[in-house]
Amino acid sequence: MKKIIVTTVAAIGLLASASASSAASNLQGEMTRCLNKHANTTQAAKVTLECTAAGGKLSACKVVESQAPSKGFEAAAICVASALPMGDKSGVIRVPLRFTGG
Repeated sequence: MKKIIVTTVAAIGLLASASASSAASNLQGEMTRCLNKHANTTQAAKVTLECTAAGGKLSACKVVESQAPSKGFEAAAICVASALPMGDKSGVIRVPLRFTGG
């Protein structure tokens, strides 16, 4: 089974709690689910979202930049955003996502 890797700048350092291993595993599972549902996992893409952060979660995400071979990656990025831990961040933030393909 090939491994799907997604890099997100916004999540760096936000998984540093005692349950980081569990949170990282859940996040990777959600990323895999979103990609398999919406996009061609063999292709690479970059998508930047603008979202509202509050209460440790993201909402009202919209695509503000996309270098993707299909709209499926934009849908996958929005799907992944719902699982990204935001800690105590609040307000409107940009979330860059990179799908490396396989």
